[in-house]
Amino acid sequence: MGDTSASYIHMVQHLIEKCLIFHMTKEECMDALSKHANIKPVITSTVWNELEKENRDFFESYSQSLPQPSSGSDRMSEPETSQLIQKMVSDHQADGSDSSDDK
Repeated sequence: MGDTSASYIHMVQHLIEKCLIFHMTKEECMDALSKHANIKPVITSTVWNELEKENRDFFESYSQSLPQPSSGSDRMSEPETSQLIQKMVSDHQADGSDSSDDK
C-alpha cells in the first residue's frame, strides 16, 4: 500500500489540470498541492513531467501564455487556493469511495 496507486496518480493529474486552469506554473502547482493536499512535490513534478511528454504542444503554448511574474492580478489568494484544492481532493475521494475494496 503506497501513495502511488493508479487512483492516487489520477487524482494528482486531475489536481494538476485544475492548477493549469488557474494559470499556475509547475512550481506554484507543486507548492500548492504540497501545502493544501499533502502531495509530495516529487509526485506532482513526476506526473507534470509525464503530462508534458504526452502533450508537448499544449505545454509549449501554455508556458508562453503564462502571465509574467510581476503581473499576479489573476492569481488566487492563498485561502482561495487552499479551499479549492481541499474541495477537489474531497470530491475525488468521494467519487472513488465505491471502488475501494479495503477490508
